[in-house]
Amino acid sequence: MNQFKINPMEVPMIKTSAELRQAFLDFFATKQHQIVPSSSLVPGNDATLLFTNAGMVQFKDVFLGAEKRSYTRATSSQRCVRAGGKHNDLENVGYTARHHTFFEMLGNFSFGDYFKEEAISYAWEFLTQVLGLPKEKLLVTVYETDDEAYALWADKIGVPADKIIRIGDSSPDKKYESDNFWSMGDTGPCGPCSEIFYDHGDDIFGGPPGSPDEDGDRFIEIWNIVFMQFNRQADGEMKPLPKPSVDTGMGLERISAILQGVHSNYEIDIFQGLIQDTATLLNCDDLEHKSLRVIADHIRSCSFLVVDGVMPSNEGRGYVLRRIIRRAVRHGHKLEAQSHFFHQLVASLVKQMGDAYPELVSQQAVIEKILRIEEEQFSRTLDRGMALLEDMLTQLTGDTISGEDVFKLYDTYGFPADLTADIARERQLKIDHDGFDVAMKKQRQRAQQASQFATDYNEQLKTDKYTSFKGYTNDQFSATVIELFNSEGNVSQLSDGEQGVVILDNTPFYAESGGQVGDSGYIETSQGVFEVLDTVKVGNAFAHKGIARTTIQLNARVNAHINVERRQAIVKNHTATHILHAALRTVLGVHVTQKGSLVDNEKLRFDFSHFEGVTAKELKVIERLVNSEIRKNHQRDTELMPIEAAKAKGAMALFGEKYDDEVRVVTLGGFSTELCGGVHVNSTGEIGLFKITSESGIAAGVRRIEAVTAEAALEYIDNQEGVLTSIAHAVKSDVGNVTEKVDQLITRSKTLERELTKLKQQLAAQAGTDLLSEAITINGITCLIAELKDVPSKDLRGMVDELKVKMNSGIIMLATANEGKVGLIAGVTKDLIGKVKSGDLVNLVAQQVGGKGGGRPDMAQAGGSQPENIASALESVTPWLTERLN
Repeated sequence: MNQFKINPMEVPMIKTSAELRQAFLDFFATKQHQIVPSSSLVPGNDATLLFTNAGMVQFKDVFLGAEKRSYTRATSSQRCVRAGGKHNDLENVGYTARHHTFFEMLGNFSFGDYFKEEAISYAWEFLTQVLGLPKEKLLVTVYETDDEAYALWADKIGVPADKIIRIGDSSPDKKYESDNFWSMGDTGPCGPCSEIFYDHGDDIFGGPPGSPDEDGDRFIEIWNIVFMQFNRQADGEMKPLPKPSVDTGMGLERISAILQGVHSNYEIDIFQGLIQDTATLLNCDDLEHKSLRVIADHIRSCSFLVVDGVMPSNEGRGYVLRRIIRRAVRHGHKLEAQSHFFHQLVASLVKQMGDAYPELVSQQAVIEKILRIEEEQFSRTLDRGMALLEDMLTQLTGDTISGEDVFKLYDTYGFPADLTADIARERQLKIDHDGFDVAMKKQRQRAQQASQFATDYNEQLKTDKYTSFKGYTNDQFSATVIELFNSEGNVSQLSDGEQGVVILDNTPFYAESGGQVGDSGYIETSQGVFEVLDTVKVGNAFAHKGIARTTIQLNARVNAHINVERRQAIVKNHTATHILHAALRTVLGVHVTQKGSLVDNEKLRFDFSHFEGVTAKELKVIERLVNSEIRKNHQRDTELMPIEAAKAKGAMALFGEKYDDEVRVVTLGGFSTELCGGVHVNSTGEIGLFKITSESGIAAGVRRIEAVTAEAALEYIDNQEGVLTSIAHAVKSDVGNVTEKVDQLITRSKTLERELTKLKQQLAAQAGTDLLSEAITINGITCLIAELKDVPSKDLRGMVDELKVKMNSGIIMLATANEGKVGLIAGVTKDLIGKVKSGDLVNLVAQQVGGKGGGRPDMAQAGGSQPENIASALESVTPWLTERLN
């Protein structure tokens, strides 16, 4: 229930989350800010982050000075996910008023343009004039020594002194570690920040920031303004930045709650729509149920993660997605969901947020399918996992579930540790996180395969030289040797027969990049040649790796020649990958994104995101579509253009990559448009033919297609025809009728196999009947103890059944050996099982032939590995039975 209600007179005209989002962007657009679309939840080229978790992430390199933009002011509404790491807040989501896995961060940014005065003025103007929040409801914090920010708030804005709070460091030895001092890392850009809080009134528990009761809910932070004005050095020195910058963030959900007069973020319009639809779907009457909140939050993060190319898996980002999905499914289970429900909520999310994020609309069907598949997989183990957990809890002493048990639930039933922690908390219990981590570490050590890699000195090359690539239009080019390396390092010459690396100022050789392998060929000098085996990039230089066939010296003038035939085969495969990518998205869906590729002169390999195997029918459609585009002989069009223009043109970018402001766009007719720096054919007709050779899964949610083109495709087809012709000859048919002939032979073979099996069983039964002549009598009981020759173990059961019928009353112990393995069987008619059990009898013999076994009292089987002991083992049966049949 709401803990409070804002006075209706204080509530401004802007109320819905959509109106707020747009009002924020429009406001800063009037302040000459470039509206920048939300970037992907998967940070481009940033290994330090699992997900985009703040608005400044996409501008990180701009703040660091490593990237230039065409604007110096920006504003955005950035979608964010915070759900990774050991100490994440996932278990709190749904249970508190303001924890989320997915949220939107409104922000405005200055890259060396304006600074503190403008940032503070813009924030105050937007809050008090655009949103109409009462000034007396707002208070601010500044870093303790930031007198400039304090003066701006007090003198320019007019905030009363008692509502400007200085927040210092927690102790003298922790300088610059205050909540009001922000850092990008241990070194680099940093600076003080100023936070704006909203006062919900004295009827709500809590004190102002910096007070002992600051964790209460009365004063809620709504906006943080970071002033980047220093560059922290490794020794801790704070050097002023030449161009101080601004980075701000305001949570859309938090400010929406204030505007809509509610206390909890889950009571705002976006969440209320999702909660109501979830309750209707699950027939839940209690709209305050915490599980409804969890599910409403999780459908947002899961859907947007899928939109941005993340697929459920057992590692990295995919594992986080899987954890969130499974947590949502478990909460549906708590609400007694009768069927798979989670994927059905995508439609509700599209209704709530589709206008702001049209990618939700275009990928709705894909999101639904991925979530449904994952839900179905988890549902199959959920009940069994919960039963195991309940059993663990009944045996628990204390209030902590052991790390070993938490790991067992994870390893056997796919319960992430935080899901088990979520369930434990509902029972007022805890889990042993450290013990779980130890168990996980042991598993990884067991699973890790030892690998030895040779050291390649070329991987350690360092050079500041620059090579100009001339290979788009030339297959040979004159150049100067500007650097040489051998196994020792930088040298002035390479001798005849010596392996090394040549750096040129110009080259037609393509260096390995983007999946396309490097060119080979030769570098011609006045004295001979340097044989180029491969070409790779080292910084801005192209490293030609190979063997000197003569002496080659620094500063020599040379002519560089690529292997033209090899290059032509490579570019045909490369262009084919572009057509294949477009075909996959056409046939399978726009969720397909490139996950990796390898293009050489023999084949192409293309890895892509997809949630299930590609069917044979789909592969045929894809292959035909690619060949159709090849036959259309599209001219390859290449343009250099600004990145935003390329995106507007619909150019596909490599997933997770980051591109310069100006990019190279390769277009093939109207079918394929991609950002690519590689080399391609002039027209698609040069490819000739495309043939898929295999399709397989290589990781959760990632598939791989291998294919060949041109001459390699013809050779592949010739080989297949050769195999088909050989089969036709072998079955005495022609190629046109070979399928029918092979089907006939298979049918005939199966018929003969059934007849043969039947005859063997009859022979075995007859042999069993003949064995009765070998039966002996022990204390009036008929007993058959025998070793059989050339009788398969699988035939023993039928033989014993026949013998028991013929004996009417008796005991049977049979043994046989085939290919070094022992087969044993014991049979006892029902009138005698009170005296002798088949299991006891068969184990008597099995223990002597290196085996063990068991079964029913009237029939038991066993195996063994010591056929040489069969005779002596069977000799022990008679005295054993004599003792028991007295």
